[in-house]
Order: sequence, then C-alpha cells, then structure tokens
Amino acid sequence: MQLQQRINAFIKIGKFINEHYESTDAKGEENLHLGLTELVKVALVYNGWFIEQFTNNAIQNIGKMLAKEELEKLAAYFPSENKSSKTVAVICAGNIPMVCFHDVLCVLLSGNTVLIKMSSDDNVLLPFFLKLLVHYEPGFDEYIRLADGKLTGFDAIIATGSNNSADQFSHYFGKYPNVIRRNRSSLAVITGKETRGELEALGKDIFYYFGLGCRNVSKLLVPKDYKFDSLFECVFSFGYVLDNKKYANNYEYNRTIYLMGNEKFLDNNFLMIKADNQIHAPISVMYYESYESDEDVTEYLLNNAKEIQCVVGTNYIPFGNSQSPVITDFADGVNTAKFLVDL
Repeated sequence: MQLQQRINAFIKIGKFINEHYESTDAKGEENLHLGLTELVKVALVYNGWFIEQFTNNAIQNIGKMLAKEELEKLAAYFPSENKSSKTVAVICAGNIPMVCFHDVLCVLLSGNTVLIKMSSDDNVLLPFFLKLLVHYEPGFDEYIRLADGKLTGFDAIIATGSNNSADQFSHYFGKYPNVIRRNRSSLAVITGKETRGELEALGKDIFYYFGLGCRNVSKLLVPKDYKFDSLFECVFSFGYVLDNKKYANNYEYNRTIYLMGNEKFLDNNFLMIKADNQIHAPISVMYYESYESDEDVTEYLLNNAKEIQCVVGTNYIPFGNSQSPVITDFADGVNTAKFLVDL
C-alpha cells in the first residue's frame, strides 16, 4: 500500500467515529454503529474503570486525531513510497481505553507490520477498530497481527507500563530497537488568578479516567499560602467519580491511612489534597507544593522533567486539555514516528 491509501483508511475511521457521536446518517453502517455502542458497554464489564462516559470520550478524542489535516501532520514523517516492512511489537497498557491506539497508528502509517500484545484490561475495543480498518482497506490485513502468549517474530518494540514492568521490558527486549515508557504523571501550575471556568476545566484534567492516565494532573504547584476553597468549589461537579466502586474504595482506603497516620490533608468528600514532594499521587489524592517565584516553578519543572508527562496552566497546556493530545504529542517526549522511520 502507498502512504495515501493508509491515510485514507484512517480518515474513514475518523469519519465513522464522528458520525457515531454526531448522530448523522450512518449510510448503511447501522450494524457497525450498534456494534460499537454495545462494545462500549462490554468494556465496562471487563474493566470497572471504563465507564461509558470516559470510554466514549477516549474514542471521540481518537476521532479528532483522525481528521485529514491531523493525519497529514503525522504522515509527513513517513516516506510516501513503500519500503521493506518490519514487524514492530506494541505492548499495550490497560489504564485508559485504547491508550495504545496512537502507537498502532504510527506503526501502520509507517508501512510496517504491527504485532499487538493487548492488555487483559483493555482488549474489547481495539479489535473492533482494527477490523473496521481492514473493512475500509483490505490491504491492511497482512500488516496487523495480534499476539497470544509469548512475543516472538518482531524486529522492534514499543512498550508502555509501570516502572517495574519497564525494567522487565528492558531486560527481555533491550537487544531490539525499542521505545520503553515508564511511569509519568502530570501537574498543573496554579497562579491564584485562574477564572472559575479554568478551575472547572482543571477538573477534567484531574478526574477524567479517574486519574489513571499519565496525562492526569496529580500534582499542583501553587503560590505560597494558596487557599484551595475555590478549587474545591469549582470541581464539585465531578463528585460522580465516587459512584464508581473502585474509585470509592481507593478514596476510603487512602483517607483511612491518612487519618490513622495523623497526616494533614484537605478533603471535599471525594478528593483529598495533601502537601507532598512526590509527583505521582494515589487515586483520589492530589499532591501539592508551594512556590514563591516563577524561577521556582521553572527549576522544579527542569529538575523533575523525566517524571512529568505534561504541564497544565496559563502558560502551558490550557486547563481542561491534558486528556486531548494532538496527533503529534508523543508520549514521554520520544518521537515514535522518527523511531519507526529510523528502523
């Protein structure tokens, strides 16, 4: 297949997603749309974190990513002519619905074959979209493989996991060209001058996907003596997270631990805010540190760059947008497209 053929197929996926959520004419694809609606419900059965609201949000973000103008930005990295195809293994995380879609997209657009090792926590939705891709462009069939059991027969690997699993990936797959991602978290820089709308939008960065993603804000940098009352008030509408048993259990557990340890924290009955110098906070907890100058913020970000996925704030990613990366936002700052071109 030529690059343009690959692009066109993904454009069709994007249009399918947009039609699905805009309730436009299904154009003979009614059964496919019904199938997706049902699979969103099935995903929740297999993973209690994947509530329909968040799963639909993840799919819609993919739809935006697959707009023609966005795909062309990513495709600009790849040669238009076919080269000899290599097999690239992709080990998927299972924290967010179809979190590995961008890696799969990059491999397939590059003209290589993808060997996908799906997470047991997220193995419902991606196969649907892979079949849909082959439906739109049958030539993709020979470029897509799903791995059962041990990974074999690949030339390079892209793997995402915890720090512990990343160590294992490095041990087992270090001899191959690789992109191995570790734990990262995101933070927000608060100036104290935020509008109500900005603080409400920050709630999306904190609570979407229950805080499980590397792009979720789990740490705040706030001015010295900052008062959290306005923030608590503005994120009150996200209290629905407590309806999820998994989130509620984490909240109760962490609250109990803090109370038993006589630790100081603020609490609005579904989010605890606690002073801590770590970046990655447990589910239902937000860490914070105070700063006195812009120089303090700059120094903090530089010193902790390897642990930070993204930064939200007035001069950074706009509030409410951390979970809506554009197609050329590469995780951990590693350009996946360039990695694939250089194989």
